[in-house]
Amino acid sequence: MADTILIVDDSPSMLMSVSIALRPTGLDIREASSAEAALSLLNDGVTPRMILTDLNMDGMSGIELVREVRKLPGMAFTPIVLLTTESQEDLRQTAKSAGATGWLVKPFDAAKLLALVKKLVP
Repeated sequence: MADTILIVDDSPSMLMSVSIALRPTGLDIREASSAEAALSLLNDGVTPRMILTDLNMDGMSGIELVREVRKLPGMAFTPIVLLTTESQEDLRQTAKSAGATGWLVKPFDAAKLLALVKKLVP
């Protein structure tokens, strides 16, 4: 069974774009349309090798998701990258303090996203 990557975004078109960009990795791609749905998947036994999440979503934000994921057993070192339109340094630092591994600004470059995934999920 292939390793799993979890994509979390409340935009259906962004979920589709990221999924398409990640197909060449051969990873099993799981999608969640909210942070709450992502936590539900994780609590139901999905164990991704990496999580890509939007920052600004209805309900729980990406940073709040990072904090909650870091509390889960076995998830302390899972790479979590925020994929967002935001670029403020203070938000990056808040995300890093919450436990985020990285930050990629939308619109994303598919080649850069693939390179990042290959680096974090060898």
